[in-house]
Amino acid sequence: MRVLRVRFNGHSFYARLDGNHVYCLNPQLGLEQPISLEEITVLPVVTPSKIVCMGMNFKDHAEEIGFEIPSEPVFFLKPPSSVIGSGQAIVLPVASQRVDHEAELGIVIGRAARNITPEDVPTHIFGYTCANDVTARDLQQRDGLFGRCKGFDTFAPVGPWIETEVADPSDLVIRAVVNGEVRQEGHTADMIFSPHEVVAAISQVMTLLPGDLVLTGTPKGVSPIQDGDDVRVEIEGVGLLINPALRESGDDVPEEGAGEIPVQ
Repeated sequence: MRVLRVRFNGHSFYARLDGNHVYCLNPQLGLEQPISLEEITVLPVVTPSKIVCMGMNFKDHAEEIGFEIPSEPVFFLKPPSSVIGSGQAIVLPVASQRVDHEAELGIVIGRAARNITPEDVPTHIFGYTCANDVTARDLQQRDGLFGRCKGFDTFAPVGPWIETEVADPSDLVIRAVVNGEVRQEGHTADMIFSPHEVVAAISQVMTLLPGDLVLTGTPKGVSPIQDGDDVRVEIEGVGLLINPALRESGDDVPEEGAGEIPVQ
């Protein structure tokens, strides 16, 4: 099932996508009839309390940027304000001279998770989505920490929807395509820690809440994006996330919205 977060008649909610229509997944709104895509506004698919990102989860990526290969899962946070949806612009900040794409598999949490095992993880996942862990590489190298280089507004494109039916998240091809050129191509089977192991490890430290987003790491091939670039993240069986890149002008502010994950 493909799930969008949409706005219709003043309400923001999750909806199932079926062809050119959506079906509201919040029964309390009483919207039982199909709604045409022309009548809705599509919002970013998540409004997380936090975005937790796995670092150096592909050996070849760790090597290409000069970081040590971790012996246990390591992760960092991106702010919720960095989220944008498919079609919205990645804003290249004045403060950075090199901004890179990082294509990643995103996991959307559906049920609170704390101290769970990898075997428990599937029952806590709502679905999967495409994500781009946009990074100001020069600031990462200068700071040595990830707060600034990963935290700019628009640095977490996610979408275009949440796919709830993924047979095996450890068997997916991930690609980043910029202006039609394949820049990254990797496979989740090559992760040092599997998607389920990543979620379980995070849950040993912090409670993952419904709607939280987990990014599972990027393969080698990260490269700079420039003003006007067409940046795409494609994950087989999940979706195709498309975002333009634009140099900062002060006018690009991501749209706010609210919604509820339809999982109890």
